[in-house]
Amino acid sequence: METTYKVKVWKIAVYKGAKGTTYTARWTLDGREYREPFGTRALADSFRSELVSAMRRGEAFSRETGRPVSHASGASAVNWYDFAVQFADAQWHRTAGNSRKNTAKALTATTVAFLRTSPTTFKPVDVRTALREFAFNTRRREEAPPEVATILKWVERNTLSMAAWEDPVKVEGVLRSVDTLLDGKRAAASSIKRTRRILNVAMAYAIKHKILRRNPLPKGRGATPKTSNAVDRRSLIHPQRMARILARIRRRTRGGRRLHAYFSTLYYTGPRPEEAVAMYVDDVTLPPADAEDQWCDILFHTAEPEVGKNWTDDGAIHEERGLKGRADDDTRIVPGPPALTRIIREHIKAEGLKPGDRLFQGENGGILAGSVARRAWGTARKAELTEREYESPMGRRIYDIRHTRLTKWLNDGIPPAQVAYWAGNSVPVLLAFYAGCIEGQLPDLKRRMEAQGDLPELP
Repeated sequence: METTYKVKVWKIAVYKGAKGTTYTARWTLDGREYREPFGTRALADSFRSELVSAMRRGEAFSRETGRPVSHASGASAVNWYDFAVQFADAQWHRTAGNSRKNTAKALTATTVAFLRTSPTTFKPVDVRTALREFAFNTRRREEAPPEVATILKWVERNTLSMAAWEDPVKVEGVLRSVDTLLDGKRAAASSIKRTRRILNVAMAYAIKHKILRRNPLPKGRGATPKTSNAVDRRSLIHPQRMARILARIRRRTRGGRRLHAYFSTLYYTGPRPEEAVAMYVDDVTLPPADAEDQWCDILFHTAEPEVGKNWTDDGAIHEERGLKGRADDDTRIVPGPPALTRIIREHIKAEGLKPGDRLFQGENGGILAGSVARRAWGTARKAELTEREYESPMGRRIYDIRHTRLTKWLNDGIPPAQVAYWAGNSVPVLLAFYAGCIEGQLPDLKRRMEAQGDLPELP
């Protein structure tokens, strides 16, 4: 820990704002100013007196925290890299694959910002890869090849201590670095918000283990950028265009009919893609064979998101878990219209599927790969949409098929509580996401408001 004895303590600064008065203790170390705000003058004076007493005793002050060495918390004895590895391991056993991956990304960006110097013998991209794929991956850390282990040892030697979090100026610089992409542009608001959430959990972990006294991350309005959860209505797919895209997918020479059945299920019943790929033949209740014009029932009970083999406990690409936001054993049943009844019946017969088989399989059996579905969707979308439509958000992601179905249910007048059940959402979440996409009911609403009357017309 770097220290200095060149200390000057200034008088208390008073700021009277709209929300109250702030009393700030001010002092400098080697000309660099430090500040500590308080809500009352008594607290500020007490803190200032401690600084003056330490200065008169000839006590050294830390350059990282600005405080007397005697005030140092356990932070100065803990290396940020060591702490980040410990935190990643603690999170690994309580989070799912995608959360593990996001935690590793956030810790990687933060660790790079905590380096004392930039690497000279390693490429920056190699340092980031070593951190993300090995240092903060509990399952793979011991598998790191020698060249990666060398990089990680260098990072450990060149990382600041946790005491840097007690320096507001350093915290501001770290957050600015974490919020910036490699090309120098600011990261998306949703990405910044996710990183802040992970770092706040890390700070709570540090406080719990008595490494930090308080959370140094900024709070309140403006601490994180605002994000909107509302669905962009431009991403919704018109029924005629959807029909053309599905027909194009069906005509694919490799697996076209299988993929057509999969995408039709997404369109007619609105599940999340990871819920659809987890379906089995037993999850579909079809009417009798001579009743092609009747509805079927689709049971959703499991999700198998594709997270990558490096982030699952067993090394599988997909991770099996319960429905999103629900108890592990929760299920839901969604009705499928006669058109879907015919498609699924034909699909089961053509593929020779039996009870206990996966409903939507890859070419070699097993679960349908996300890369195959995305490639088929992207190719068909490009072929069937105009250039302007293709460049627009319309159906850009497979998930937009779900948004389209849920919006259509709401616009058809189906009660939000029923739509929320079929979608696997709560009613507040459903309305917050899709309120801006509901249309076609305004004329009827205007007639209702006119019928209720208003103030009488004044002469």
